[in-house]
Amino acid sequence: MTGRQEYQRINTLTKKLVLGPAFFLCACGWLNPLQAQVQAQSQIQPIAPTVAANSKALAFDIEIAAPANVRDYLLRHIELSRYRELNDLDVNELARLLTAAELNVLDLLATLGYFSPQVQLAVVETPQNPGALRRVTLSVEPGESVKVNDVNIEFDGAIAHDESAMAQIRAIRATWSLPKGSVFSQSAWNTAKADALRLLTSNLYPVGQIRDSRADIDPDAKQAILSVTLDSGPAYRLGSLQIKGNQRFDTQLVTRLARLSPGSAYSQSELVAAQQRLSDSGFFDSVFVSLDTTGNPADAPILVQLREAKLQKIVFGVGGSTDSGLRLSVEHTHHKVPGIDWRAVSKLSLDRTTRSFGTELTSPPDETGTRWVTSALFQRQTSGSFDVVSQRYRLGRTQTGDKVDRNYYLQYDRAEDSAGNFSATANAITANYAWTQRNFDSLPFPSDGYGLGAELGGGMTLGDNSQPFVRAQARWLGLWSLVGSRASSRTMARAGRVAVRAEGGVVLAREGAELPSTQLFLTGGDTSVRGYAYRSIGSGQADGTIAAGRYLAAGSIEWQRPIVVNDRMTDWESTVFIDAGSVADKPSELSIKFGVGAGVRWRSPVGPLQMDIAYGVATREFRLHLNVGFNF
Repeated sequence: MTGRQEYQRINTLTKKLVLGPAFFLCACGWLNPLQAQVQAQSQIQPIAPTVAANSKALAFDIEIAAPANVRDYLLRHIELSRYRELNDLDVNELARLLTAAELNVLDLLATLGYFSPQVQLAVVETPQNPGALRRVTLSVEPGESVKVNDVNIEFDGAIAHDESAMAQIRAIRATWSLPKGSVFSQSAWNTAKADALRLLTSNLYPVGQIRDSRADIDPDAKQAILSVTLDSGPAYRLGSLQIKGNQRFDTQLVTRLARLSPGSAYSQSELVAAQQRLSDSGFFDSVFVSLDTTGNPADAPILVQLREAKLQKIVFGVGGSTDSGLRLSVEHTHHKVPGIDWRAVSKLSLDRTTRSFGTELTSPPDETGTRWVTSALFQRQTSGSFDVVSQRYRLGRTQTGDKVDRNYYLQYDRAEDSAGNFSATANAITANYAWTQRNFDSLPFPSDGYGLGAELGGGMTLGDNSQPFVRAQARWLGLWSLVGSRASSRTMARAGRVAVRAEGGVVLAREGAELPSTQLFLTGGDTSVRGYAYRSIGSGQADGTIAAGRYLAAGSIEWQRPIVVNDRMTDWESTVFIDAGSVADKPSELSIKFGVGAGVRWRSPVGPLQMDIAYGVATREFRLHLNVGFNF
């Protein structure tokens, strides 16, 4: 087929498919959505002609003069660019092609909300330079954009007759993302409908659909009237679990981990949470939870498809941080210890400051998700100015929820501190309660929310001079986004978010009580007070050494800003921060040490990567801090 024949075939097809902009928009969504809503700019910005790698093979080049974002969109979608390689087009054929191109440009501009544009297309010949390409010039003045004048959202199906669903109806209407007064575009229209349908199907009505939608455009008045009818279908309630893929682990374990109650109203978030709990349990390599909507809506089965993890596994790890240097580890897991069916996890870890070996036995969960836990930890660690050899034994109960964790346990501590010719050993037994709440929007990369943790314990020191003591510790982390979720990437780049952290601790005991140093406090390092070495901020002693202290106060404020390149969000963020902290044996001796600095964050495949340069005001030294992961 010659170039001219191919042109005639494509041109005929184009004439059949081209629709007027008003008809196209009323048809509601036949064109692919845009990448982003485009707003008109006041000045036309011409660009240089595009140049192909092999310009001799092209029939013409295209030059567009338009506002930058309109121009970029036209360059991506204009049909005219498809004909550039038909290099045997004559002048008359190219002129006919421009007629269809003008209609195509009008349709594209209509998807952006511009219905009264001024469009000029022309062919510029280059007889003075026979080797140069002809140029097709396109000049666009988009004019005033169309704005939404009215929105009508109606409901049909069970939701329209259920008084208890009024809150869901109000939420759909209140969160409609294309309200009256906003600029209309095809992408915004499609997004608003998709968001409304998502809210409808997320609770009670999983088979909901858009029964009808219409965008009536008045190009002269620059107004759009939007109407959508959402058909909810029947309300669904959860039935029993239908579990497939389990062999070693019984259905009772799956049911207790999933924590889905038959008879309760369908909630997509509850199914997602159940899937996450099963996945996080470690018993399964893959989990898929879904609702069977083919049967009775009042008793819809929950389908749980599993692939079990291996009964035993060994994991070798290599990591590191500026606090502890290179870290090597090996971890063995047995998911079902013979005779007791508990899980056993043992880990050996070695780095510059710490050598440790620990093992933990955990029972299967009961109906409330609570487990028995027993553990032992043997550790040698550099702590302040001392080398500390410690043992810790623990027995208790733990309950892990979607947002709240609770732990109750008895603990025995033994710690031997040594520095030079000095050596001291202390023992203690305590009863403890720990409570943690995580209310972040997304893990492990949160951008908003908070976390709160508290620990309270009391017990006795052991030895010739036994003394009672009480230990309490609290920590908090808050994240505040400085812009709304609908803000543009440029606004997000200017604002970002603020992270505030606070931590405090106290041990109350008589002055002469011999407390294990593992029950006391130190701070400083990558995740506490940057600008100082790991656990180097403690209670100053008369001989100049640094020891763990009875009182802790620490905090941080950090401004995190996304790094934007060419108006696109990247996986990087910049940050500036101020840290502060102190440890002492008496409240009056607390002397705050400050660290200031800046750094970057990267959304790595294994979690947030933190890279900071901090200046310790007290030491007058700069330190590099590297850390991976988000922990609270």
